[in-house]
Amino acid sequence: MEDLLYYEDAYMTNFDANVVTSNTDERGTYVTLDRTAFYPEGGGQPDDYGTLNNIRVTDVQKINDAIHHYVEQPLPLGPVHGQIDWSRRFDHMQQHCGQHILTAAFVELFDVPTVAFHLGKETVTIDLQTETITAEQLAQAEARANAIILENRPVETKWVTAEEAKQYPLRKQLTVSDDIRLVIIPDFDYNGCGGTHPRGTGDVSMLKIVSTERAKQQIRVHFICGQRVSDAFTWRLASMQQAAQLLSVQQTQIPTSIEKLLKTQKQLEHDLSAAKEQLLTIEMERLARSTDETIIEAFEGYSMQQAQKIARTLTTQFPEKTVVLVATDDKKMQLVFAKGKQSTSSLNMNEQLKVLLSFINGRGGGNPQFAQGGGDFTISVDEMMQQIRNQFIAK
Repeated sequence: MEDLLYYEDAYMTNFDANVVTSNTDERGTYVTLDRTAFYPEGGGQPDDYGTLNNIRVTDVQKINDAIHHYVEQPLPLGPVHGQIDWSRRFDHMQQHCGQHILTAAFVELFDVPTVAFHLGKETVTIDLQTETITAEQLAQAEARANAIILENRPVETKWVTAEEAKQYPLRKQLTVSDDIRLVIIPDFDYNGCGGTHPRGTGDVSMLKIVSTERAKQQIRVHFICGQRVSDAFTWRLASMQQAAQLLSVQQTQIPTSIEKLLKTQKQLEHDLSAAKEQLLTIEMERLARSTDETIIEAFEGYSMQQAQKIARTLTTQFPEKTVVLVATDDKKMQLVFAKGKQSTSSLNMNEQLKVLLSFINGRGGGNPQFAQGGGDFTISVDEMMQQIRNQFIAK
């Protein structure tokens, strides 16, 4: 492992090496080096980014025991200077070490093992082998993890044989039998791991559990560590300050103010619904006074359900009439065609609907007496009304 510099020193950010191969594959252009500090993606940890001779390295993968450094443009064989994106590397070190600590805390406190781990861009997740976890248990595990971080215990790494590994109280069974690398937090966690880690738990800085969710028959815990905690606090504080300004209250009063707003909104929605029903009644009364055998009308801001109610009510009260309605909102143009049982019109409502839906790329259907459908605003409401008049009045 002497050519894998990230194992010699995870804090190494600059190194010199030689390009030994340059090629392309389905991922892009890549080079291999005789030694590298770039960590390849694996074991739940993302890869390093950086540069080789100032050319960006955008992907690092271990393929057939060779580490492929994918670069934005080809590099010639020979000497090369590498530089690691330290902010990305250190973030991964903080998150990965934090995962070891939190996982060990759940085992120590509740004998609940972790069965999966993922280091994402926003949060880190562990899947706990349990179907339930309480808020109190989460708080205890978080507190224990932060206590270990605050103690700044050393984080040791050792290469051992399978036989030597048996001497350690490993948290989980090893998945390899050769090139075994142990990551050890003395008297707390012993685990086989190939990732990069800080020298001490203090470099993790802080750990915060942010949410949980059910994942099949397990509990997935989302958490963040180190700089991510600071970043999250910064934007959350800014959001709280903005919310407080918008509500004209202190930050501590935000929940109460939001609760009041929700109650007000619910009442306003109720009042608006009642007003719309009242307006609907007024509209039906107005249309009922029409002496036309075919009533053609357009409504802005009416739903399909409201248009259906108008059409059904009118053709029930006045079975000799035909009612053709266009209802629009911000998204669609809706059509409702209804013919009363005593109407003398020979028109089939479903057939007429299909003709007019063709103008708006619409879909819908019904029967000879009642049909409905909707489509896009490929023509204006006025144009649709004219098409309707051509269909119904001329016939």
